[in-house]
Amino acid sequence: MGNSPQDSGTAHQLTADDPTVELDILEQTISIEGARALRHDALGLVPAAIPHGWILEGNPVARHKRLAGSSDRLASAFMWDCTGGRFNWYYDEDEIAHVLEGSAVIEDAAGVRRALQAGDTFLFPAGSRYQWTVPGYIRKLAFLHAPLSREMRLVKGALDRMTAPFRRKPAGSEP
Repeated sequence: MGNSPQDSGTAHQLTADDPTVELDILEQTISIEGARALRHDALGLVPAAIPHGWILEGNPVARHKRLAGSSDRLASAFMWDCTGGRFNWYYDEDEIAHVLEGSAVIEDAAGVRRALQAGDTFLFPAGSRYQWTVPGYIRKLAFLHAPLSREMRLVKGALDRMTAPFRRKPAGSEP
């Protein structure tokens, strides 16, 4: 793991990918609120507008950053944050969300409510709609997966079975 600029004795330009960036920002900032604002800017999030027709109350501002994607383009990971407001969110893909900071109350189409706060993890199934009420701010990691149709799962299973004998095996795994 890298050293912070204070440890090495030399200054270097901090980037959002630097594992010490949050600690360095906190050390250089006088107030917690100032640290929070700088930390969010340092994450490299870009605007990710909530469709106007989904917004029910307030003026929520959302941002995101793509962190990773799978080679088959069916899965990806994002960091997402949003300021206060109330809005609907329609899920085209399965999403597992892990709240890093802040909180929200979510409500499904049946009216079942759940409070989410830092440390909580929740599955939003593809095809669902949830109403989000964000009282102040929320930041989450979102792991997205585009589900395959039943037919495509059958085709994939058949293809996997047909190609299995030709796949490379790790060294030492053969009997």
